[in-house]
Amino acid sequence: MSLVPYILNDFWGGPWSGLQRPSRLFDQTFGNVLTDDDLALSLLNRFGPRRPEEASGVSEVVNNENEFRVGLDVRHFKPEELKVTTKENRVIVNGKHEERPDEHGYIMREFTRQYVLPKDVDPTTITSGLTRDGVLTIKAPKKALEAPSERPIPITHEPANEKGDE
Repeated sequence: MSLVPYILNDFWGGPWSGLQRPSRLFDQTFGNVLTDDDLALSLLNRFGPRRPEEASGVSEVVNNENEFRVGLDVRHFKPEELKVTTKENRVIVNGKHEERPDEHGYIMREFTRQYVLPKDVDPTTITSGLTRDGVLTIKAPKKALEAPSERPIPITHEPANEKGDE
């Protein structure tokens, strides 16, 4: 991700002073081979709505007055290969699958991503869900309560279509 908006915001002010910190992280594909089109798609999608087929590897965080929500593309992992937990003031997402063949040979993937929870989020209210398209959504309503040290969060998921769609 480019640091230019931050640098310009700090030193020049003016039209750059209204920029917000980004809420999307691109290129979170956890081991995929990058193509020449990846950079172009990332730049184009930064400034406009995304189509589902272009959402590969995107992590998006929403923190507004009503809720805290994270959307994370985990399409390369099965539901049983994912784990979502809270620890202190963080929500932790871990995905791991053992070595298996793919179109380039063999691959083993593992990632851990941690998100700091806002102070007004009760970690016991966090829920998570996994769509058939492989988007993991973690969300919690805003409300300040004392946080437990750690608790597992079950992941609900939509079953695959019986026609063979994955």
